[in-house]
Amino acid sequence: MTIIEISSLRQPGVELFSTLTEAQLRNRMEPEKGIFIVESPKVIRVALDAGYQPVALLCEHRHIEGDAADIINRCGDIPVYTGERELLAELTGYTLTRGVLCAMRRPTPKSIEDVCRDARRIVVIDGVVDTTNIGAIFRSAAALGIDAVLLTPNSCDPLNRRAVRVSMGSVFLIPWTWIESDLQQLHSNGFKTVAMALTNNSIPLDSPILKQEERLAIIMGTEGDGLPVETIRQADYVVRIPMAHGVDSLNVAAASAVAFWELSK
Repeated sequence: MTIIEISSLRQPGVELFSTLTEAQLRNRMEPEKGIFIVESPKVIRVALDAGYQPVALLCEHRHIEGDAADIINRCGDIPVYTGERELLAELTGYTLTRGVLCAMRRPTPKSIEDVCRDARRIVVIDGVVDTTNIGAIFRSAAALGIDAVLLTPNSCDPLNRRAVRVSMGSVFLIPWTWIESDLQQLHSNGFKTVAMALTNNSIPLDSPILKQEERLAIIMGTEGDGLPVETIRQADYVVRIPMAHGVDSLNVAAASAVAFWELSK
C-alpha cells in the first residue's frame, strides 16, 4: 500500500473523491473507465467480496490501523489518501460515514439475457430517480427473494454513492442491468409482466393466479406519476396492493417490499 498524506484540497489523485460529479465518475462516453464511490467499511467489504476492483481509498488517520486495516490489506498496491476528519469533510463536501471511502472500477454492463437466465422473479424499476428509493428497493429485493433487477435508462444509477449506502451493499449482491421501456424484451425472455398500478381492472396482490406463474417481472413506477400508460396497457397483469383507511398508495420503496414478499413466496 502507498499512504499519501493530503496537504491540499488540490492534491493530485483526490479528485475522484472531491471535484468529479456522479456523471463524470460514471463516464458514459468510456464506460470501461467509469468509477463509483463506496462509503463505510462494511459496504466496502461487501463490494470486495463480490469481486469489485478498488482503485483508491480515502480514510481518516485513525482508521488506517483501525476499521480500514483489513480493507487496506485486501486492496493491494493502491493509493490510500489520508488526513484529519475536518480536512476530509472539506474535501468531499460531507462528513465521511465511518471515515472511509473507496473508489472502485465500474463493471462491464451485463446483458439482459445473462442477468435473467436463471431468474424466476425479477423487478423492473421504471423511471425511479430518488437515490434513497433505489437503494431501498435493492435492499428489499436482495432480502426478499428477487433474483435480478432491471432499470430503465431514466432511473437513478444503482452505483450512485447514496444509493449504494442506503442499500447497505445490496447492489453488489443481486444481478442487475439496464433495459429499455419495452415489455417485449421481458416476454421474449419468458416472463409474464406485473404492472404495479391503481386502475379499474387491477387485481389484488394476493391473487392466487400470480403465484401460479413460473416467471414474473414486477414493474415498479416513479414516485409521483407511477407507470406509463403504455406499460400498463402491455402488461399481462395490473396489480394493486389492498389498502385500508382510505390510503391510495405507498411510497415506491415500501410498495416494492410488500410486492416482493408476496410474489416471491
